[in-house]
Amino acid sequence: MSEAAWVAATLVDARPQVIGALLRYFRELDTAEDAFQEASLRALARWPRTGPPRDPVAWLVLVARNTAIDGKRRARRNEALPEDDELSEPGDAEAREVERLDTADFRDDSLRLLFMCSHPKLGAAQQIALSLRVVSGLSVPEIARAFLVSEAAMEQRLTRAKRTIAETPIPFEAPGPGERRERIELVAASLYLLFNEGYAASGGEQRVRAPLCEEAIRLSRLLLSLFPQEADVCGLAALFLLQHARARARVDQNGEIVLLDDQDRALWDRELIDEGLALVEKAMLRGEGGRYALQAAIAAEHARAASAERTDWPRIERLYEALERLAPSPVVTLNRAVATAKTRGPAAALALIAPLEQPLAKYFPFFGVRGALLRDAGDAEGARAAFTRALALASSVPEASHIRAQLDRLGAPTAGVSSARPRT
Repeated sequence: MSEAAWVAATLVDARPQVIGALLRYFRELDTAEDAFQEASLRALARWPRTGPPRDPVAWLVLVARNTAIDGKRRARRNEALPEDDELSEPGDAEAREVERLDTADFRDDSLRLLFMCSHPKLGAAQQIALSLRVVSGLSVPEIARAFLVSEAAMEQRLTRAKRTIAETPIPFEAPGPGERRERIELVAASLYLLFNEGYAASGGEQRVRAPLCEEAIRLSRLLLSLFPQEADVCGLAALFLLQHARARARVDQNGEIVLLDDQDRALWDRELIDEGLALVEKAMLRGEGGRYALQAAIAAEHARAASAERTDWPRIERLYEALERLAPSPVVTLNRAVATAKTRGPAAALALIAPLEQPLAKYFPFFGVRGALLRDAGDAEGARAAFTRALALASSVPEASHIRAQLDRLGAPTAGVSSARPRT
């Protein structure tokens, strides 16, 4: 990893801890975000020249806190913040300052932030979007793609959420027993979207953004340690582990997408799989479980199969049917169709996804799946049209390259097409 990449990754990883400490100190979300941004700019300018500080998180907390204090002093026409040189090597002051700012009863600032963002005074969509923006640092375009809405609509949603927090003091604390279940569900939804953004890497050319996945896994483990009796929290952690276990096999040496059936299973992380399978068993003890437990059970079927040919597709189709009853959505139906194609053929799967074209008109995987099903059904022209539409919707080079490969298999020109199945 280059020095610039290391600095960028460090800033991403530090964001929840730094904003959490600042928010506890200032009790103002905008102040915490602005101060973190200024500290990040100073780090980008200084660390490549002087090397990273002994404790990057502590350095960022200290510089950001002083920056915010300086802003408030300037508003009162008081003294200015010391120069960068006086802050670049704070030594033991780092540890003392962070310890003073970070004496929380709740066990993790990142999780505390998630609970604050999931306060009932905010709408559900606002809660999740705000969590992804404030805690995880996703950009507005990334969050908009996760919600399948326009960037303008997402910007308005975030603005309204921040205004509500500013106008209605929201305690920076864990929920009480009475509201815990509802708040846990919203925190879990935020983590799910965070993991998916890392898993799909919708914002760039890198197919898997491991730090986002790893942060979601870390927080899901922490959530599980705090609420071990919540079956769907157990399922959530299991799902993340089982999906992330396949990360090394999902792209080849050239950065090209490798679909699940073609992946080298020797590259799968067996340690993560074993942990995930144990959690799936625990989550499914009480019947079929919730939405995350069901998705984890589906991932477990793939993880248990020694080869693609030995996958229990009838079992996977039944699990998707249960998930569709519990949490119906076009994306769930699309994924179910892949299993249906394996058990009952492409014609049955095409009939299943026929009503999805309008709700998923801008969803890249829909047209990739449709193209693959039409190809398998012998409709080359229909497949070519679907792949061409998928290519237009591709958001990364690997996605576009994969679809062009599908078009090549049909004997079409490589200009402008893509395909993919929803789970790789």
